[in-house]
Amino acid sequence: MTAVQYHELALLMSLNKAPIAVQRECRESEQLEAIEDRCLQSIKSVQRAYVLQAMHWLENDNCGVVGWFDDQYPKLLRTIERPPMVLFYKGRTELLSQASVAMVGSRKASHYGIQVTDQLARECAQSGLAVVSGLAMGIDAAAHRAALDYGATIAVLGTGIDQIYPRRNRELYELISHQGLIISEFSPGTPARMDHFPRRNRIISGMSKGVVVIEAARRSGSISTALSALREGREVGAVPNSVFAKSQEGCHWLLKEGAHLITCASDILSWFDISASEPSQQTRCTIPKHLANNPLFANVSNDPVSLDELVERTGLSVAEVSEQLLLLELEGLITAIPGGYIKVGRR
Repeated sequence: MTAVQYHELALLMSLNKAPIAVQRECRESEQLEAIEDRCLQSIKSVQRAYVLQAMHWLENDNCGVVGWFDDQYPKLLRTIERPPMVLFYKGRTELLSQASVAMVGSRKASHYGIQVTDQLARECAQSGLAVVSGLAMGIDAAAHRAALDYGATIAVLGTGIDQIYPRRNRELYELISHQGLIISEFSPGTPARMDHFPRRNRIISGMSKGVVVIEAARRSGSISTALSALREGREVGAVPNSVFAKSQEGCHWLLKEGAHLITCASDILSWFDISASEPSQQTRCTIPKHLANNPLFANVSNDPVSLDELVERTGLSVAEVSEQLLLLELEGLITAIPGGYIKVGRR
């Protein structure tokens, strides 16, 4: 640690907490050094202990800081009303310059929501987009996982860069830190706070060409992310769901307000003037030959169907249906959810 490094980091961390007017004035400067003469009297310094903690964290592999005056700072993020003056990161910083789309949604996602997210994130990642989300449970986690399997993902935190929230996503955090990118405007050691997440949401939408909402209540963080995107002139899309589910009213409200109807990845890729890539043989969904004429499998779809319904539709006995359902589950072709059985993936 050098005195210069400490001084620069301390100044950036102070700017991140400065009033909006002061930040705006600082952004007009061409370099960090010019800020001291121009705005130093208006900036409240950060306590030395916090700066030292950040400096210690920066000693870890693949960890660093991107400030407002760095060339690596995301271009789209520069254009929002209140861009962060500093971003702490862990992972692949080259993803900051990659075209990206945000995918957000309910923490209590349904199986339908997870399936849709997996399909959209996978195809967008295969087409060269980085998928941005907030590392929350449910839709966020599903988007990150699918994108990691087929391309790139960026997780934006509402905590310090070294804090994993929720803790159940520890394994996902580690995967993204090695294969993707994790960023936060909050310095190391900063715990989760309710007021931090709206600030995180503006970064999710701010660094993305557009935001796709997949399952969301009318009042939710996902809708606040979409509204941030609208304020910044970004694209906003929503995936339709059951009109009877009050927990999904946010998506339908967005659609009424003029959001793009998203039913497939091509709807998103059109924002970038690119076409969906052809799925590889490994990822293409096909019906196994031994099930081509199977009446039980033919009667399972993306909508839940109960055991009794399958018995009635197929004419098989309860024992026969139960046995075949078990075999199909073991093959990973169907899964049991509340309300019955559904197929896994696109069929």
